[in-house]
Amino acid sequence: MKRAFTLEYWLDDGWYVGKLKEIPGVFSQGETLEELEENIEDAYKLLMEEEVQTNHPVSQIKEVLVEVA
Repeated sequence: MKRAFTLEYWLDDGWYVGKLKEIPGVFSQGETLEELEENIEDAYKLLMEEEVQTNHPVSQIKEVLVEVA
């Protein structure tokens, strides 16, 4: 099964660096955008494997309203 995520990325000293906006803690880099995409997928898979092995629940997302002054 495939799932879509938002890859936020930028250039840093000639490297493509990025993170998955929906999954905190999934960061990676690559010399090309394609390499970054491959590496970010690997980082996501490693995080999910760790979640399963440590019995941490998979995090959920919920929008909340916060009143601002």
